[in-house]
Amino acid sequence: MNTPHRLHPLSAVTIMLRGGFIGFTIPFFLVSIASGIFEIGSPAWGLYLGPVGFAIGAGYGIAYYYRFEYELTENTFDVSSGVISRRSREIPYRRIQNVDVRQGVLARLLNLATVSVETAGGGDTEATLSFVSEAEANRLQRDIRRRTAGRGDSSRPTSGRAAESTTALSGLRAGDPLPEPRSAHVGELRSNEEASVEVSEPSFDQGKPELLFDLKPRELLLYSFTTLRPAAAAGLFALFFFFSEAAIDVLLTTARPFGGPAELTEGTTTSYGILGLVSIINGIVVTYAVSVAYTFATYYGFQLGRADDDFVYERGLLQRYSGSIPAEKVQSVTVTDNPVQRAIEYAGLWVETAGYGPDTSGGSKSAVPLARSRRVYTFAENLTNVETPRFTSPPALARRRYLARYSIVAGVFVALAFGLTQVSPLERWYLAAIVFVVVPPAAHLKYVHLGYYVGEDHLVIRRGFWRRRTTVIPYYRIQTISNRRSIFQRRLGLTSVVVDTASSRTFAWAAPTIYDVDLADGRGVAQTARERLQTALAERGVGDDETGFSVDFT
Repeated sequence: MNTPHRLHPLSAVTIMLRGGFIGFTIPFFLVSIASGIFEIGSPAWGLYLGPVGFAIGAGYGIAYYYRFEYELTENTFDVSSGVISRRSREIPYRRIQNVDVRQGVLARLLNLATVSVETAGGGDTEATLSFVSEAEANRLQRDIRRRTAGRGDSSRPTSGRAAESTTALSGLRAGDPLPEPRSAHVGELRSNEEASVEVSEPSFDQGKPELLFDLKPRELLLYSFTTLRPAAAAGLFALFFFFSEAAIDVLLTTARPFGGPAELTEGTTTSYGILGLVSIINGIVVTYAVSVAYTFATYYGFQLGRADDDFVYERGLLQRYSGSIPAEKVQSVTVTDNPVQRAIEYAGLWVETAGYGPDTSGGSKSAVPLARSRRVYTFAENLTNVETPRFTSPPALARRRYLARYSIVAGVFVALAFGLTQVSPLERWYLAAIVFVVVPPAAHLKYVHLGYYVGEDHLVIRRGFWRRRTTVIPYYRIQTISNRRSIFQRRLGLTSVVVDTASSRTFAWAAPTIYDVDLADGRGVAQTARERLQTALAERGVGDDETGFSVDFT
């Protein structure tokens, strides 16, 4: 029997300090509130209770360290933890989706790492080891990956050409020439005049994965400057523009060269307008700059390699991430691009597993952050062995629906502008009507970027303009297909087909959806998916009740 392992001794210090800090700040904060708001006691009590809280928190941290154990057994990864309430988990290897290793700046200096084990169930990481040595983290990642190999995902059969997808995915090796697509034209998945693809030279260092792709400096800069992450700057934006008195002084100083006032006074309508405009410009600039810096630091040094039957990746400048993407547990593959990236012929590739973790978006992982479109599309074809897509567009009635929808939105915008002029010094509300000029092109662009393809082994869905996503889904990975109809779609005889896999949808990544198709066509897609799944089940001898597949014809 194997001896259970403990976390790294230095983790006891970090846990102790973290627990002590929390134990110190809580009583200090409560005493300050009680004395300031309720006038109970004196703030000096916080100085006496703080050290007591620190000692209790530090003691809890030390106890947590000694009560935390983990072990690799033949069939499971076992983790036991808890000070007051003991929790023991046995995680079967076949349920493990990803094993990620994360290193912050201080952890890298101390050769420490955090290991996160993600499974196909639940909304949180199943087990987190903070901290182990860097060598131990790599050992755990390697040993768990080796044990999961061959155990697969028993909840989904693979058969016929569907099985070829997994074979192509796991058999891809660096240095091998990527096979040409089966057709010179692959719809929007690939340009018909680009037939070659370059692959990075493999790494032949002993014990290291074979290198398939690395993000070049040019591609990293392009990705940073063409990707907007508003959430990265949300905290800074709020702090600067809403909670800092110094921000007003900065805005006033910025506005003076343009005729802005030395200070705000009542009745200065022009000053308010200039100040508001400068505030908006500053907010956009700050948000964009922080977004660029965040993306650059996050994807610095990105490398994708192959180790056994898994894809492994590393990235990060200040905080280093490394993780694995099990080939046989990939649920879907998505090619993404935005208008700027499409203009310069670049795109990115994401794969979805059923894992959940601190560095995932519902199981979504970037396999290729940004590269030439020909490289990305060819890589996607080899990952999935997808048939040649022949995209079908929604009926023209859908475009008229988008025109009406955006016209209503524009009307609401003009009404809000009119209402604002009634309660503020602003005038000329009618200038807001210029928004109607963009309604027809917006409706057209939304329509032309929608499409779907019902293949023999895959369902391919394309949607989105600002961030277009083309998703390839093997039928055997589908969990549910639902026909969703709003009251307006019912009147027009339209429906939207929502396709769910084992990977979860999130705020940023909604489930792949075929928007606004004829009701008969939408129901036909769902029925075809069920029939083709049944074919795979018959070849594998798996009963329909074992798949969890369902169709909703609402």
